[in-house]
Amino acid sequence: MIRTLLTLLGCCLITVNGRSAGDDTAVISAKDIAARLATVQHGSAYVRLVMQIKSAPGAAGSTLQLQIKQRRTPEQTDVLYQVLWPKERKCESVLLHQTSLGAATGFILLPPENLRQLTAGQMSEPLFGSDLSYQDMVEDFFAWPIQSLDGTESINRVNCVILESKPGSGAHSIYEHVRSWIDPRRFVPMRVEKYLLSGKLARRIDTTRVANDDNGRPIPANLAVRAGTNGSQTDLDGSEVRHNVTYSDHDFSTEGMKNLAAPHLSGP
Repeated sequence: MIRTLLTLLGCCLITVNGRSAGDDTAVISAKDIAARLATVQHGSAYVRLVMQIKSAPGAAGSTLQLQIKQRRTPEQTDVLYQVLWPKERKCESVLLHQTSLGAATGFILLPPENLRQLTAGQMSEPLFGSDLSYQDMVEDFFAWPIQSLDGTESINRVNCVILESKPGSGAHSIYEHVRSWIDPRRFVPMRVEKYLLSGKLARRIDTTRVANDDNGRPIPANLAVRAGTNGSQTDLDGSEVRHNVTYSDHDFSTEGMKNLAAPHLSGP
């Protein structure tokens, strides 16, 4: 890993689009990179994806088709994950909520009527038995107050800058810090590593395919997630993303968890 001269000087600046210092390209700080990545997630969206859980050798895996309803602002996040397939797990749902100053909480619905509350202390548990935790699905580490650059490295022949994010004192997270390998040309994370308070690597998330969303922005479309050392892996294949959708508070309530209808577009 090679540290740039600017990083060594403490300026934490990179050039956008990979141009040389002689160009008229603006330089951008670690905080600006993080802010741009956080802004992409703001607003309301609807996502459909396939989650393939490849368990450790000798254990049975599973495949789920999910829909995600989310509403994100700088102040709070509401996300609802619902199983569409297979039939025996249809309508199994996880509702998560977090404010910028509080710990994440939520509910699990096992149909038809088994509703269980999730506490902040359960955020490290796996989502639908995958390699992702509940905390991963609601937390935006790009919005954390401490952001710095830590050199450059190539990931799958993509030259990336390494962004390190820390939640700071008083934060409600199961992670001590997160390292992200960012493609500065497209502003896409090509790899994310999350570390526990003990310093142990908790999970690695690799982007295996980049595609444009419905607004023409490049986003990670396929992800491979590994957690721990048991050999398991979870692959995520995003098949549909829609922004400019309309949600109400009811959509992110315990009653709304039973509603599998897709949202309506709020604009053209």
